[in-house]
Amino acid sequence: MNNNIENNTMFKANNINLSYGDKHVLKDVNIEIYEKKVTAFIGPSGCGKSTFLRCFDRLNDLIPDCRISGELFLDEKNVEDYNPIVLRSMVGMVFQSPNPFPMSIFDNVAYGPRCQGIKNKKILREIVVNSLKKAALYDEVKDRLKDSGLSLSGGQQQRLCIARTIAMEPEVILMDEPTSALDPIATLKIEKLILELKKDYSIIIVTHNMQQATRISDYTAFFMLGEIIEYNETIELFSRPKNKKTEDYITGRFG
Repeated sequence: MNNNIENNTMFKANNINLSYGDKHVLKDVNIEIYEKKVTAFIGPSGCGKSTFLRCFDRLNDLIPDCRISGELFLDEKNVEDYNPIVLRSMVGMVFQSPNPFPMSIFDNVAYGPRCQGIKNKKILREIVVNSLKKAALYDEVKDRLKDSGLSLSGGQQQRLCIARTIAMEPEVILMDEPTSALDPIATLKIEKLILELKKDYSIIIVTHNMQQATRISDYTAFFMLGEIIEYNETIELFSRPKNKKTEDYITGRFG
């Protein structure tokens, strides 16, 4: 990919439909996600945001009774044509609640590279240190890398999970409401981190917090009842929404 082109497409979705059994959750979703930008998905609860997010790394494949049609391309290759394990190393996921493994801070970050076959201690340490630095956590934990990841505060645990994702050298980081379980100070640190990370990664974030979307995202997609109602540059969508439903949602008339 040529990183010099403004708004290089990272993902392209064509007519994505998804059902769980008889429940039609996503309806003809079409969108292009751009490289090294932060894209926010907003909308009321249960409107399909997180379900669509899980299409990008094929986590929905793990749900029985889930049927998907349409096409989703990453780097112009259909995600269905990727080995799921390879895809999930390219497309990392950070979940709503921090979920560090019950092991040391060091081993949390080294886990993925070890699974990929990296055994050299010097290389592993470099990966761990660099990932923790990129996640803005290294200075806080550098003297306690042998301590359990579970001993950290909630905000630190979430940054540890981000470091664990970075260690896999992904192209994309998916974030499913990554600050909803955190206090305002920890939230601010994660938001600052996201703005820093977009220099190296494409980021897609599901958020219920519209102020957060305006603070950190370049593009915003507004979902409602499984459809994308409007998708535009964040500043445009919030200041000059084209759709009445978008305007009603962002001004608090419903949702």
